[in-house]
Amino acid sequence: MSDVGVTDRVIINEVGPRDGLQSQDVELSLEQRFAFVEALLVAGLKHIEMGSFVSPKAVPQMAGTGDLARRLGQRAGTQLSALVPNMKGYELACDAGVDTVAVVVSATETMNQKNINLSMDETMQVARAVIERGRAEGVRVLAYLAVAFECPFEGLVDPGYVRALAAQLIDNGASELVIADTIGAANPSQVKHLMTALGDEHGAAKLACHFHDTRALGLANIYAALESDIRRFDSSIGGLGGCPFAPGAKGNVATEDVVMLCEQMGCATGVDMPALLNVVDLISEMLGQPQGGRAHYWLSRNAA
Repeated sequence: MSDVGVTDRVIINEVGPRDGLQSQDVELSLEQRFAFVEALLVAGLKHIEMGSFVSPKAVPQMAGTGDLARRLGQRAGTQLSALVPNMKGYELACDAGVDTVAVVVSATETMNQKNINLSMDETMQVARAVIERGRAEGVRVLAYLAVAFECPFEGLVDPGYVRALAAQLIDNGASELVIADTIGAANPSQVKHLMTALGDEHGAAKLACHFHDTRALGLANIYAALESDIRRFDSSIGGLGGCPFAPGAKGNVATEDVVMLCEQMGCATGVDMPALLNVVDLISEMLGQPQGGRAHYWLSRNAA
């Protein structure tokens, strides 16, 4: 591990347009979702999960993601990605011009069954098929390991098992492995041990983290991952999002909080904080209720 310092660049993958919006009661129009992503791009975010190719009956908030992707196009120097649940989703994404997709594998049998009605083996088979096809067709595939620390049904997850699953996904050819604390149950000690071990095995540059703030430990877990040389993180503007299996969860770590943490530690994010706070105001207006991370009050009064 190396010290976190001024030479480091942290890549933030903004997941508000997908993970953030899919848990909201309000369904934004395609025009609103387009304006949302455009505002995030103006704020300097270069990696954005703009939607998912799931059934609109199951997740109506994500209806029309193909049309959104076509309208956005792929911008030079940016990575606009989408979540795909299976091969059909992958094909729809490719047809819409998306060149970076994400697949999700839960780290427990029960979570896979409850979430997508597939066994662990079946979920891994789907992920493997999408990853291998992506490699053959020049599409980046991000592999997510959900509930990597604790499952709402099976409790604590064995880190050794997570490492074994991670090795399989990377061996299959995943472009990036994202370790996800889906219900916000991890603590910094767990994070540091797991991410250090995975970094030793696969290289930290191949890894990213996705944290939720259910127990108010999101930023502490980001810091622990930074100490383990991780420099890629998911976050959601204003802390949008949540997990249906963690009632009352605040949601994802807020992008403005993560940017503040990284920048104050001397890491570059390339994000314009005043413009980012404007996006918080925009999405608050669109959803009809105020949004904002833990530092939003202070940032809105002190950001240059």
